[in-house]
Amino acid sequence: MIFLGSPSLGSGPVTSLQLPSLPASYYALLEVAPEATTEELRQAFRTLSKRYHPDTTSLPPVEAAAAFQQLQQGYGVLSDPLSRQRYDAELLALRQMLLAQASLWPSSPLPSARPVQGATRRPLSGGEWLALLLLGGTLLLSLALGLGLAWLRGEV
Repeated sequence: MIFLGSPSLGSGPVTSLQLPSLPASYYALLEVAPEATTEELRQAFRTLSKRYHPDTTSLPPVEAAAAFQQLQQGYGVLSDPLSRQRYDAELLALRQMLLAQASLWPSSPLPSARPVQGATRRPLSGGEWLALLLLGGTLLLSLALGLGLAWLRGEV
């Protein structure tokens, strides 16, 4: 099972298995590297549990309880060697799947906003001239109508 935590808990250090498109991992949740020792995990859990425990935080009780529960769940998985091996394998599989999907959809370059060198301006077509004429005529008629109504009301 790959979880993964709430972005409000912080992302922690960048890990070697984490891609920008991946959700936060238990490693990020505990703010440790994937190579962290058992002692480093324990120390990180103790530090963060003080920060997120419902009795010792200024967070709202519901948010603190959810954050602390995620922290406990992450520490539970990473502190057990067998669970950690399974979790690392799932993270690696997820990373490989995302990389495979990314290679199926190569990004195309965005069109350039600057003009192409050597390009010439073409003359307007008949339909474009007609559209400009209609827009200009509409503007003039709107102006005339507005002034006419103002004159009838005696405001001009």
